[in-house]
Amino acid sequence: MTETPTLTLKPDADSLREAAALLHNGALVAFPTETVYGLGANARDDHAVARIYEAKGRPSFNPLIVHFADLDAVRAVVDWNAAAESIAAAYWPGPLTLVLPLKPDSGISKLVTAGLDTLAVRMPASPVARDLLRAFGGPVAAPSANRSGQISPTRAEHVLNGLSGRIEAVLDGGPCSVGLESTILGLAGKPTLLRPGGITLEEIAETLGTRIAERKDTEAISAPGQTRSHYAPRARVRLNAADWLPGEARLGFGDVDCDLNLSPDETLRDAAANLFEYLHRLDATGAQTIAISPIPHVGLGIAINDRLSRAAAER
Repeated sequence: MTETPTLTLKPDADSLREAAALLHNGALVAFPTETVYGLGANARDDHAVARIYEAKGRPSFNPLIVHFADLDAVRAVVDWNAAAESIAAAYWPGPLTLVLPLKPDSGISKLVTAGLDTLAVRMPASPVARDLLRAFGGPVAAPSANRSGQISPTRAEHVLNGLSGRIEAVLDGGPCSVGLESTILGLAGKPTLLRPGGITLEEIAETLGTRIAERKDTEAISAPGQTRSHYAPRARVRLNAADWLPGEARLGFGDVDCDLNLSPDETLRDAAANLFEYLHRLDATGAQTIAISPIPHVGLGIAINDRLSRAAAER
């Protein structure tokens, strides 16, 4: 693809208008959400959406999340239901994506859904993301703003390291507060957790007052972030390291001697917020292997371990 200079914009009023104009003209604009930076394009523009796949090197069978500024705009493109109403009231705007049946007259590019009859929708909580969505005035398709399969970006410099020259602009809103992609909940049938994230399975089940099914890795891809190898650094990843081997970059958790520590006091929310940033830092050292301490497989730890297992998968 032809490379052009990538603008770095501050999220002031003039730059937000410029970013919105770029989106209207079919350009790609990376922007911060509370989870990770997203790579945005007009979700109703086939050419612009195709450029997301091209810039990221993303497989065309992997669907995209579409971001909205308000609930009425979401209801206009998907078949809304009582469960969606309850869960949105509890967690939107926030780090939760819902997958619902797509209305036939939605106008959403078929490339967004990768041939599925459902759409992944989200209302982000990040003030910069919400300001951009309001300035643009329409749905924005936005996967993570990184090359496909690599570590997700939580700072503007992470975006530029992977996509500079391949996209028109990045809105620099500073570091992402959550640091882990959104939870994805399927509501096209029985409620099903399609991807763990910052909002846990237990929280969703309590809100809906029902058991939540969990997708099996052997099932067909039905939402973003389900490919077996994903979120991967250049280095090999060794999980559940009880000790360190010579030459490894050491990513710790808890009271351990290491190069970087996700959370010395074993706070899972801190570990989630630090995960991708620390993987970026350790990968930049040139180490052949990043060894990672065990992470408790409870609550938010389930989402962290999901990302780590995909980072460590055979490529």
